[in-house]
Amino acid sequence: MTLAGKLIKKYDVPGPRYTSYPTVPFWKNDPMPEAGWIESLETNKVFFGTSGTSLYVHLPYCESLCTFCGCHKRITRNHAVEEPYMDAVLKEWELYREKLSAAPEIRELHLGGGTPTFFAPSELKRLITGLFGGIPDPEKAELGFEGHPASTSEAHLETLYTLGFRRLSLGIQDYNTEVQRAIHRFQTEEEVTKVHEYARKTGYTSISHDLVFGLPKQTKDHMRYTIQKTLELLPDRISLYSYAHVPWIPGNGQRGFDETDIPSGEVKRELYEIARERLLKAGYVEIGMDHFALPHDALAIAFETGRLHRNFMGYTTMHTGQLIGLGMSAISDSWFAFAQNEKTVERYIARVQKGELPIFRGHLLSDEDLEVRCHILDLMCHFSTELETFSPFRAAHEEIFRKLDPMVRDGLVEIEDHKIRVTESGIPFVRNCCMAFDRDLHRAEGTRLFSRTV
Repeated sequence: MTLAGKLIKKYDVPGPRYTSYPTVPFWKNDPMPEAGWIESLETNKVFFGTSGTSLYVHLPYCESLCTFCGCHKRITRNHAVEEPYMDAVLKEWELYREKLSAAPEIRELHLGGGTPTFFAPSELKRLITGLFGGIPDPEKAELGFEGHPASTSEAHLETLYTLGFRRLSLGIQDYNTEVQRAIHRFQTEEEVTKVHEYARKTGYTSISHDLVFGLPKQTKDHMRYTIQKTLELLPDRISLYSYAHVPWIPGNGQRGFDETDIPSGEVKRELYEIARERLLKAGYVEIGMDHFALPHDALAIAFETGRLHRNFMGYTTMHTGQLIGLGMSAISDSWFAFAQNEKTVERYIARVQKGELPIFRGHLLSDEDLEVRCHILDLMCHFSTELETFSPFRAAHEEIFRKLDPMVRDGLVEIEDHKIRVTESGIPFVRNCCMAFDRDLHRAEGTRLFSRTV
């Protein structure tokens, strides 16, 4: 076995992706008190000042089930669901505006899902103008949305562009038809090309392609072909996600294929390295974990200048201090607390109609949580962090160093005084580095909660 193979075998263990810390399975407030959540948002305003608000809207509907997907969704072909769902989202936003001492100023908005382009352009327009009280100014807010190439029409692209959207993320995963059949996610090369080129012609300035490695039936040749087709279109950003196999999560559709069809370990990592090598050669900059961007893109510039941030929407160029999630299952982040909405459409809509914020669980962060959160965020965004010499939790630092020692000996991490840096060889294992800081994870050792790190 090669050295790389030995490292993969050693460090390929279940671990969080760290879009938050503490991670969702370890949140301690269930139920989450609305008063405590609102108070955390008010504290955020004092702490972060006028940095504004990031807004995430979860649009959960899909016409068919993708069997690789671990997101909260609702499968239906009944488009009569659009209007009542949008009514609920707009009502939820009004509840926030009523309950907070000052109306939040939206600086960043992302439409995710589900499939946002399940909704008619007219409903999306009603949503955006309702949230902003009119047509947003693209100079004052960054707007982006996720689109399925098979359902994103010219009308979608034109309508959202006129509303100020300049970022588009196309979910592609893999171009091979055998892989697409295994994951029940279908779009042709022609559909992707048509949407990509029309978006570029319309004026979108940042187009991203979402790809996944480690999918069932996926081979090295499939990955080479997918990257070849991707480079022909040259999107500004590429998300190269590791397939997270978590079939034990309730409501998950990851049961439409045989377990033996899933590449794992060293084979899975080879798929990533094939893609990475070709993307770097084509001029892309590697950003954080599993992301690439062309040098002109704002994400690459944020990484190079140390301004990259990470939240529940993934890597972002903007750190507003707070993220409000609207819609079923959406997660909000006030920096000092997390809160998640009800995970079924029916309970979500019912609570909003009663005039309640539809949160059902969350976590109020302790001082120790906040310190660890900063370290993990630095590692995920910048591959380095520095432990505070006078931290009140300094006793925990020796335990962190002890857990990182194997990674130091393997050349994946360097430690000088209290500075911790992930080496170039260690970047594929950055999640493992973060795990050394995660005391909740250590206490839950042996419990099946997360996908594998490699």
